[in-house]
Order: sequence, then structure tokens, then C-alpha cells
Amino acid sequence: MLLYFIIIPTVLFLVFGLFSYWQELKYRNKPFYKLSDVGWRKCLPKPEARLVHSIAFMGDVGYVATDGTDPVMRLLGEWQQTTGPEGSVLFLGDNLYPVGMPAETHRHYPAAKERMDFLLQQMGAYGGRKIFLSGNHDWNKGRKKGLEYMLRQEKYVVDTLQDENSYLPRHGCPGPEAIQLAEGLQLVIINTQWWVQRGEKPMGPSQGCAYDDIEEFFLRLNQILRRNRHQRIVVAAHHPLYSNALHGGKFTVKQHIFPLTAAHKRFYIPLPIFGSLYPFYRQLFGAYEDMSHRKYRKMRKRLLRIFHQYSNIVYVAGHDHNLQHFEVRDNHYIVSGSGSKTSFVKKGGKATFTLEQRGFFVLNYYDTGELWIEALAVTEAEDVSIPGAVVFRKELGPVLQPKEQTQQV
Repeated sequence: MLLYFIIIPTVLFLVFGLFSYWQELKYRNKPFYKLSDVGWRKCLPKPEARLVHSIAFMGDVGYVATDGTDPVMRLLGEWQQTTGPEGSVLFLGDNLYPVGMPAETHRHYPAAKERMDFLLQQMGAYGGRKIFLSGNHDWNKGRKKGLEYMLRQEKYVVDTLQDENSYLPRHGCPGPEAIQLAEGLQLVIINTQWWVQRGEKPMGPSQGCAYDDIEEFFLRLNQILRRNRHQRIVVAAHHPLYSNALHGGKFTVKQHIFPLTAAHKRFYIPLPIFGSLYPFYRQLFGAYEDMSHRKYRKMRKRLLRIFHQYSNIVYVAGHDHNLQHFEVRDNHYIVSGSGSKTSFVKKGGKATFTLEQRGFFVLNYYDTGELWIEALAVTEAEDVSIPGAVVFRKELGPVLQPKEQTQQV
């Protein structure tokens, strides 16, 4: 009986799982394109279009190499030279792994300072706009003293760049912060970590925030979107609202068979069936950084309720370490989180494009009113002088007539 009900099913599950894992490894670095976007290489802006503004979205750069050899930073450097001052670089949070910028006596401080100095050195030489956002790792992985860690990083960035708007929203407040990048193109920055943070988080004028009630955030965000519904709006944050990856509740067969690799990538100890308990828990209840967690879920629901009233929004986030694009109800949702490492991303579903490869998204706005996104990824070519290439390009549709507004936010 034991043979039939336990051993044989376990062996079959393990064999099937290993075969599926082999399939994942075989295709993991190959991009997925929605059928309608397979011919994206033939799609280009109009010949007469002149670039007005370009934005590079650098997500989760906390582990970039600081010796000048990092391929993503070299790719960003090429983009900076090509774009010039008519551009903006947005760091979408998790700028420093593993715990942001701790006190000088902390064992992680020297590495954090070295990495931040490297980033700021490259940004200091750039003539365009540069803005840092904060993510869960910058807030001490969402734990106690997270606000202290984030404020230390904020001060370091602002003091070094001598720019009060180089770290937004300020003081760890939720936002929203609106910046007019060009005529017809507005940037809105929000601090999504505020909603999922477990320790202290600021609120009220005494802590540098503009309001005492978080409901005021949603009212102000809706007001900004309504006032500017005639132009393109880019909303930048750390946490995605759509994702085919870990924080969106998507797991690989590997994580079901070898669950201990979540603790260390070399712990390949097969635990079939029992290993599925951890992924199922993350899918149903979630860690604090997962969409399925109640705090994250509540924030996401409120934001989407507002965004679904409009048709001119591009929401860009990091958090998951891959490149993804979704088009939902006339708005676009992008994950650009593979600045320094990669992780599994599921193909298909609601996504139009996914890729598990290091790189970042760029948004280009032209004087013709066209708005295009490009995904730049590190190339695997032997010629190291070629740091990367465009792996996806898509024009984002025109701004539609405003949808009927509702009072509920």
C-alpha cells in the first residue's frame, strides 16, 4: 500500500518535475512576445519624429558591480551619451542590497557606501534629470528601523547630487509627487513601500508629509490624473501592479521540487510534494512584499480602481527581477527590475512581453505625440564592446477620450 500511494506518486512527480525544470532552463532566457507583437522589429517611430524626452527605468540595481565592468551600467552609460540632457534616469528602488544604507558601524555599510558612490558618480556626470525612489530593501527589508535606513540613504543622495528633487517622495512620505518632464508628458512618483512597511512610517506635517490621513493620498492622486488626462502620465513606483513573477505569485517547478533554494541557490535537496507548501503559502497569503499579502493587495486594489478610470497612464515599477509589459484597460504596466540580478518570469497570461535577463526599459516621447517603450537587455555576444541590444519595442496607443469619472477612489 505504501508503494502505491506514496512512493510511486512521489517518483512520478519528481520525474515530471525534473523534466519540466529542464524545459524551463532551456527557454528561460528567451523572450516571450504576445502574438500581435511578434513583428515588433519592423515597428519604428515616424521618420520625421524628433525625440523630446527619454526616461530610463533602472530597477533593483543594488548588486551592480562597482569596478566599471557591469554590463547594465555600461548600457545605461551608452543611453546617457545618446540621449544627453533631454532625458531622465529613475532608480525604482532597492538601490542598495541587502538592507539599504545602515549606520556607519554596521558591517554592510562599507559595501553600501561604495555602491552608492559608484551610482552617484555616474549620475553626477549626467546632464539630465536623475531621481532615486526607495524600495523594501532600502527600508531595511521592510523591518524595524527601515525609515531610519531610508532617510540616511535619502540624505546621502541629496547631499551628494546637491538636488532636493533627486530622492522622491521626500522623508519617506507616500507622495504623490508630480513633475512636468516636457509639454504633454508628466511624471508622478509614489512611495508604495509606505503601505507594506512593518515598522515606523511617516505621516503628517510634523514628519514632513503634507497630510495626516492616507485617504488624502488617493484624493490627490486622482486629482493629478484628472487635471492631466489630456497628456501622457508616467507613474513610477517600486511595487508592480501586474507581474508574472515571484511577487505576483508565480513559481517555477524548481521551487516546488527544491524549495530550499529559496534560502540558498545551491541547496538542491529534492522535497517533492512537501516542497509545494511554501509556494502555495506565498500564493495564498504572501510575504509582506507579495501581491497576495493583505497590505499589498489592499494598496493594489485602491490604485487600480483609480487608474482604470483613465487611459493615458504608464505605470513602471521594479521589485521583480525581470522585464515585463502588460496592457490592461488602455493603460500600460511595466516591470523593469533586472538592474543587477534576474529571477524567473512566467510567459503568457496577460503579459505582452516577458524576459528573464538583465536590462531596463526606456520610454521615448516624440514631438509627434508618439510614445514608445523599448526594452534594453544585456547581450550574450562575445564582443564585450557591445553591452546590450533592444529586445522589444512598442508604441503605446494615443490618449483616448477621458472615461466617465466616478467619485469613488
